[in-house]
Amino acid sequence: MTKIDVLLGLQWGDEGKGKIVDVLTPRYDVVARFQGGPNAGHTLEFNGTKHVLHIIPSGIFHQEKINLIGNGVLIEPRIFRQEIEALTEKGVDAVKNLFISKKAHLILPSHRMMDAANEQAKGNSKIGSTLKGIGPAYTDKIARTGLRVGDIMSADFIEHYGQLKRQHLMMAHAMGFDVDQFRIDGMTLGEYEKVWLESLATLKKFRFVNSEYFINQCLREDKKVLAEGAQAMMLDIDFGTYPFVTSSNTITAGVCTGLGVAPSAIGKVMGITKAYCTRVGAGPFPTELFDETGKRLCELGHEYGATTGRPRRCGWIDLTALRYACMINGVTELYVTKPDVMNDFETVNMCTAYDIEGQRTDEIPFEYNTVHIDPVLTPFEGWKQSLEGITAYDQLPEKLRRYLGAIEEQTGVKIAAVSISPDRKDVVFKD
Repeated sequence: MTKIDVLLGLQWGDEGKGKIVDVLTPRYDVVARFQGGPNAGHTLEFNGTKHVLHIIPSGIFHQEKINLIGNGVLIEPRIFRQEIEALTEKGVDAVKNLFISKKAHLILPSHRMMDAANEQAKGNSKIGSTLKGIGPAYTDKIARTGLRVGDIMSADFIEHYGQLKRQHLMMAHAMGFDVDQFRIDGMTLGEYEKVWLESLATLKKFRFVNSEYFINQCLREDKKVLAEGAQAMMLDIDFGTYPFVTSSNTITAGVCTGLGVAPSAIGKVMGITKAYCTRVGAGPFPTELFDETGKRLCELGHEYGATTGRPRRCGWIDLTALRYACMINGVTELYVTKPDVMNDFETVNMCTAYDIEGQRTDEIPFEYNTVHIDPVLTPFEGWKQSLEGITAYDQLPEKLRRYLGAIEEQTGVKIAAVSISPDRKDVVFKD
């Protein structure tokens, strides 16, 4: 029986997971999503065209590969339909090779309303939600009131849908939220609900499976399986910068609960990190740059959220957080993306520890959100040259290799490959 390999983001998201999954997919038979939902934005670029996926696994452009949406994923039917329509326009027939877990939970229009109501209620303490209904949908899952993909085939689905919607409306009114003024993509809740219900027809075209049996059977048949993470380690509900996190387990352990596989079935754990750091929304970010360098990283790296369109906060790479991520996830190899963004920098910095009230630490403190953290920075001389046309690791500039070597030394994990442009062809493998 083969093992399931895992690919995860190790920072605050947007590390380039979609591209790396796309590059690695030819090595695998199955690509499976195990958590998150339409709050994810996995960007792939090839043949001069950019593609953004939110719910569907990034292996979908390889028609001969199986793609699975696992039980730990949230599906918003209208957004799912839009993704399918976009793929169809590009000549991709997703019905052929996409399977969906019956146990995956649904995001209702009223979940998206509750998301907005909760953010409004937080006032200045809002977490910067994508407003896709993720938190409220996971809340209902834990409260055992949620609706799942398999439920849409039952005769009493609309009745259960109505009950949950009424519950959400009562809660929103109690919070003082103006439901009548609320809009989703310019539509009232009632208008959006109509489109949402119509979108169920698209969902029903796909094969619903008992995904835990499905994925284990794939492993027994010695199919090579890649589990694709969404969001990232530092947004994990338990080990991230709580409460400025997502509502699911984004870590390796989430593969077991989000797909239904045993811990002993986990093989390689591939961690993705940018050569610098970014973050969308609120929450601590010790290495954030508020100067011209931060603005340059944003502009040169085209750092705008694939889901929200919001500009990302930018800063130096944080090795304290990266070591923590490697430890929690049991990372066996690293993939570094976007060093090309810093090609023209005279100096690049690396955070190797934190200084908190005069005390140096190598650990992520419990009080991450409330204490002032000064990053301890180690400067590196910039490589000052283009990476265009490089096809081998030893062709990378010596100063860049020195920087990458420091990442390996600090984390204790070897780098497997470096991405040097947005295009799928520009991934330089070390071995």
